[in-house]
Amino acid sequence: MGRESFEDGEVAAVLNDYYIAIKVDREERPDLDHLYMNFCQVLTGQGGWPLTIIMTPEKKPFFAGTYFPKYSRGGLVGLVELLTNIAALWSEEREKLLSSGDELTAFVIRESLDFSAGELSGEVLEDAYQRLKQNFDSESGGFGQAPKFPTPHQLTFLLRYYTVNGEKKALEMVEKTLEEMYKGGIFDHVGCGFSRYSTDRKWLVPHFEKMLYDNALLAISYLETYQITKKGLYGEIAEKIFTYVLREMTSPEGAFYSAEDADSEDVEGKFYVWTPEQIKDVLGKELGERFCQTYDITKQGNFEGSNIPNLLNSRHDDNSGNKDSGNDNLEKIEQEFKEARAKLYQERNKRVHLFKDDKILTAWNGLMIAALAMGARILEKDQARYLLVAEKALDFILKKLTDSKGRLLARYRHGEAAHWAYLDDYAFLIWALLELYQSTYKPEYLLKAITLNKEILSLFWDEEQNCLYMTSKDSKDLLIRPKVIYDGALPAGNSVTLLNLLKLADLTGDYELGNKAHRLFYACGEEIKANPSGYTYFLQAFLYAQTAASTVVVVEGEDNDNEDTEPKKDTSEMLALLQKNFLPHTVSLYLSKENQELNQKVPFLAAYQAIKGKATAYICQNKQCQAPLQGVTAFKEALKKLC
Repeated sequence: MGRESFEDGEVAAVLNDYYIAIKVDREERPDLDHLYMNFCQVLTGQGGWPLTIIMTPEKKPFFAGTYFPKYSRGGLVGLVELLTNIAALWSEEREKLLSSGDELTAFVIRESLDFSAGELSGEVLEDAYQRLKQNFDSESGGFGQAPKFPTPHQLTFLLRYYTVNGEKKALEMVEKTLEEMYKGGIFDHVGCGFSRYSTDRKWLVPHFEKMLYDNALLAISYLETYQITKKGLYGEIAEKIFTYVLREMTSPEGAFYSAEDADSEDVEGKFYVWTPEQIKDVLGKELGERFCQTYDITKQGNFEGSNIPNLLNSRHDDNSGNKDSGNDNLEKIEQEFKEARAKLYQERNKRVHLFKDDKILTAWNGLMIAALAMGARILEKDQARYLLVAEKALDFILKKLTDSKGRLLARYRHGEAAHWAYLDDYAFLIWALLELYQSTYKPEYLLKAITLNKEILSLFWDEEQNCLYMTSKDSKDLLIRPKVIYDGALPAGNSVTLLNLLKLADLTGDYELGNKAHRLFYACGEEIKANPSGYTYFLQAFLYAQTAASTVVVVEGEDNDNEDTEPKKDTSEMLALLQKNFLPHTVSLYLSKENQELNQKVPFLAAYQAIKGKATAYICQNKQCQAPLQGVTAFKEALKKLC
């Protein structure tokens, strides 16, 4: 629509004659996007992008729709005709349009801001699991039919459900989905990284746009599945995602860009597809034929006469007639064609490159920082590099996306930072800080999370309804301050804040934060119960609250004057166990002699000491603490009882 209408002189003339035209980047202004999408859904019964709104000067919409061609065709009204007709109505029947805008605004305010309160119980977790199970595609993974979106928070909910309940089917659904997505064309087998969604059921044909947030959340899903299963493939896929982001999506200053377009030379997917001849020209006849056979590159093509490389039907032949399938097969293919993919990547780099959306969003950067921080403690290689990149990106946000008064901002581009941060910006950045703390135990990260969390409650909390607005209390330019609890392509800011509140309560001993979380659970209870599988990150927070969540404090042992340095060694091994194991309902703190900054903010830490100079661990569940533990073996056994 941008190409065929907004860059067209005739359309521009109509717009400029009768309208004040405003084109909004919905990623830069998610508050506007959400608010006016609600209007579109009320007016038309559906939503989507591009979103087209016509409103009064008071910002009250009276017309909404999605895509309009320049001229009427195929049952779709043309934009030129539409704009001309509405301009005539505005001139002749303005009062009717104004009245329509008033009525619609009143309805949307009433419907979109009031959630149905009610108590939640463990039954809602079982209901969410059963609905996901019923909607699961056992053949291709994922949920539902085409188009298919990754929706990683559904997978991370299932991982937690499996951990608490031992339900193997939950883990099987996650593994099947992650494997099929990786095998499909939604994953870029030549350059790495995941596209936004698949247009078909089998994950073969993507919408080729790559988003930072998808890759961050998918990296987290693969990392956590690797923690649980110890299967190397999942760790390798997480590494591939990081390879893509660090190579293609990282700014010179160290922050992360938002997206890469689907089109090059005005053709969707052209940058990514291959013919057999192109493959053989790069790899030679023998290797090229094996690559084509393995990655489904054929003369007839699997996408508009060309080919999207994929592994959906591949089997690895070990030259003895034996064929592997499943996880082992994928790992062998990964190794066999590593150099071939590198050569193809270099060749592909000569093509006309995709447009890069180089704006830097605080929220999406928060997600990628969280993913990299997790990668730094979970993966076996490149740990220091991932941590360095995560810390550099955080430093960029704290310096470049903070105004002169210390207020967090939402967007940076070409040296300019703009817009007070939204709820998602705060929530996702606090998530990142908590992950960085668990990966480094540097107190400044936890202290900054505590500070930002106070700002969230001051700027966004609704005392009457006990939930959070999307925009801050001093936002002035919106018709309505929207609230969002639905976990869509991204988990909602309310959902992420819920889990942040619960973890911060356990990390700091400030249990008023936990009380806030429980008030939010109640405020949205009936809403959640009506469609629990639509709130899977929200339910991850509820599962945390329902589980015997644990707080672990490790106190550093002392170096002795003699050759015995075991206390220090015990300390590092205890911390490594905490970091490597999948413990989604456990938070941990570390105290060392050099690191006493937390004592003022976390007073309960004063009670914890290294007994007789040896590394000592304290484990508390449901606010009840066990006897102190010493020795790595005893600590390892105790962790097996946590989740």
